[in-house]
This record gives sequence, structure tokens and C-alpha cells, in this order.
Amino acid sequence: MEKFSKRDPDKIVSWYRSVKRDLPWRKNRDPYRIWLSEVMLQQTTVAAVVPFYDRFIERFPTLSSLRDASLEDVMSYWAGLGYYSRARNLHKAAKELSERGGFPETYIELLELPGFGPYTARAVASLAFDEKVGVLDGNVIRLLSRRYGLSVEFWKPAGRDQLQTLADQLAKVDTPADLNQGMMELGATICTPHNPACILCPLAKVCVARLENKIEALPLKKPRRAKEIWIWKPSVIEKRGQIALIENSYAPFLKGHWICPGEVKRASKAPKSYSYRHAVTHHDIFVVVNLTAKVALPKNVRWVPRAELKKWVPTTLVRKAIETRSSERKRP
Repeated sequence: MEKFSKRDPDKIVSWYRSVKRDLPWRKNRDPYRIWLSEVMLQQTTVAAVVPFYDRFIERFPTLSSLRDASLEDVMSYWAGLGYYSRARNLHKAAKELSERGGFPETYIELLELPGFGPYTARAVASLAFDEKVGVLDGNVIRLLSRRYGLSVEFWKPAGRDQLQTLADQLAKVDTPADLNQGMMELGATICTPHNPACILCPLAKVCVARLENKIEALPLKKPRRAKEIWIWKPSVIEKRGQIALIENSYAPFLKGHWICPGEVKRASKAPKSYSYRHAVTHHDIFVVVNLTAKVALPKNVRWVPRAELKKWVPTTLVRKAIETRSSERKRP
């Protein structure tokens, strides 16, 4: 690896301060807003997050307002962002943070909270409290891999540790918040996965990947997880305008969510006939809605009025099953 350059942080910070995007969570250094934005931005683009963030922060403007809300209310405002375990962990962490009297200022302490992994903990600690620790998201991994010409398997502990050490070295500056945001901004807007705008990059003259014509080869490509085919047979049970839901403990996807009772099995190939198809992470789900068979009422069922379905069931996978059953009943 090329020796760490002490000039890189100054170049990144100077560039960031001159071109940074005007984003709603950058208006102040409120750890609550920074935390919320970082959680939303996981697996989601900035453009997609902004309207969700604005709506969420209007409903839950403070840590205490999030703490006092019901989980169903939080989930309904998260609906559409996906990866719903993030919303559940936000709610849990809000309660624990309130018990602590607010946000701890170090990433080590933040790691103790639900949903705070190494990236989120470091991001909040550095962006809100100027702790001198580096962040390592996909944008930073790409930037560092190219700048220093690193062919490392970042998805494995050894490779990730190597990049984290480098990010931590870069963050030993007076303004780690600007440095970390600058690296993320560079990766998101300039050092993009394809066709990066190298001519606009403050590190262009010293970028190893550019000098050695390895831009498209770095970072290394993470092997894709093989898709799993699942056949889900939900039973939509309705009584007096209310739908029977249970907390999911039987399906490998949407763990802990409220879903229709039913059964699920893994398959080696797709079925010839199904109601609809849906993907959740690496699960390729073929849904066969139970339209005829009578089903015994499950234990611990929760009856949810149709008007409140979005609050309890934010994912379209489950709501579509209910809609499919309803449309079939209306047919002559």
C-alpha cells in the first residue's frame, strides 16, 4: 500500500467546504438528526432519502418524540424505505438513549445501542461530536481503494480492518466531521462506481488507480450472495373488516414483522403458478395466496382494521397478499 499522505485530508476538507450539497441533516450538528439520516442512508440514495427524512423529522422532531411514539406509528412513517429492522432499532435505541440522558459522544459507547454498527457509531461520533475516527461506507471504500490502489477484499474482516485503519489515520485532523463527510461526498458525487469525474477530484494527481489505469478494477467486486427461492402461502383471514396478523416467526424474510399466517418452504426452482413475485434481499419469493382452504385461527393473532394496515404492515409484500384475496372475493 502506498504510504499514507498527510496532504490528503487538507485537500478533501477544502474541496468539501467549497462544494458540499445543501442537505437537511447538515443544517446543524444535532446528533439525533445526524443519526436518523445515517440510518436512512444505509442501502438508500440521498435523492430517495430526503423526502422520507423531511416527513419523518416533521412527525418525530426530537429524540423524545420518537421515544414516546408507538412502534406502529414509526413503522408507518418508515414505509417505503425498506429494510424495516432499521426502524425497529431506531425506536429501541431512542428509548435507551432517553434513559441514558442523551447521546454518548464516543463510538465505543454508541456501539452498545441497538442498530449502531461500526459505521453508524463512528459517523455519529465524528459528525456530531468531532471524535477523530474514520467512517467506512461504500463510498469511502471505493475512494480509498482507488486513491491508494488497494486490491483488498473489503467484505472480509482483514480487508475491512485495513481500510478502517487508513480511514482512522485520515481522520486525525482538527475537523474529522468535515473530513469524513468530504470522503463520503467525494465517493457519492465524483468517485462514482462508473465513469467517475476524475478531472474534478482533489486527489486526481495522486490517485494510484488513475495513474495505473485501474479505476474500473477497484474496488474489488464483492461476490453476490446466491438467490434463494421461497414459496410463501399466506392465508388472509378477515372478520368484520379486520385482518388477522401474526408476528412473523415462521418465514426467513421479514423477521419480526406483522404478516399473514401461513406456511413457507424453500424450492429449487420457481413454481409454474403463483399469485405474484417479490424480492426481499436475497430471497426470491413466489407468493401463492390461499384463496380457498379454510385455515385454523392461529394463536396470538392481532386483528387489524383495514384502515390501519399501512401502520402495521409497511411492506407491499404482505399488503399485496391481502389485496389479492380481496379482489378474488369481489369476482362474480
